[in-house]
Amino acid sequence: MTGSPFAVMLFAAGFGTRMGALTKDRPKPLIEVSGRPLIDHALGLVEDLDPVRTVANLHYHADQLAAHLRPKGVLLSREDSEILETGGGLRAALPMLGTDPVFTLNTDAIWSGPNPLTLLQKAWDPSRMDALLMCVPVGRTVGHIGSGDFTAEKGGRITRGPGLVYGGAQILKTDGLHSFSQTTFSLNLLWNQMHDRGRLFAVEYPGRWCDVGRPEGIALAEGLLADV
Repeated sequence: MTGSPFAVMLFAAGFGTRMGALTKDRPKPLIEVSGRPLIDHALGLVEDLDPVRTVANLHYHADQLAAHLRPKGVLLSREDSEILETGGGLRAALPMLGTDPVFTLNTDAIWSGPNPLTLLQKAWDPSRMDALLMCVPVGRTVGHIGSGDFTAEKGGRITRGPGLVYGGAQILKTDGLHSFSQTTFSLNLLWNQMHDRGRLFAVEYPGRWCDVGRPEGIALAEGLLADV
């Protein structure tokens, strides 16, 4: 494998409040699914991509995650004073991530099927796209509540609407992050800009995907992995 020219950002700073007591004394990325911390499932996907570097943002129980990730060669973007959300967190990590585009990956989901990151890399076309999101048809999700986040249009462009759930993996250009004055903000703001320019795209994931945002998601994810 020659390796990917891109860097990967792992989002790992959240409080995990939907997990209730499970995150009282540990961060959600260290909750185990099938004997492995959630963040190690994510790192398994990253290893297949072989990126130039991997960065994780930390806030809640940051020291625990740092101790887990540092020996694995993951660079750490600590958000000690306040949590910056996805947009602010990604922008704060840009000095470590380097030039765009970059991959981002949420650490609270389990994928069953092809590696979503390598699928994104194959489909990425920077001449047409500012962001390419890995989305899952609602019928192939497990543990997800709702009708979806996006609707696919002709040619792969997406708009807000039902049908597709954003799975938490994407590749995107980051220059637009500098247009926001606030320190803490969601990547949804950047997606809105890209959508308005007709440059927000998605790939439909051909496998299945499980949201592990709530305690009941652990058993659902383990069942999904057991079916492989």
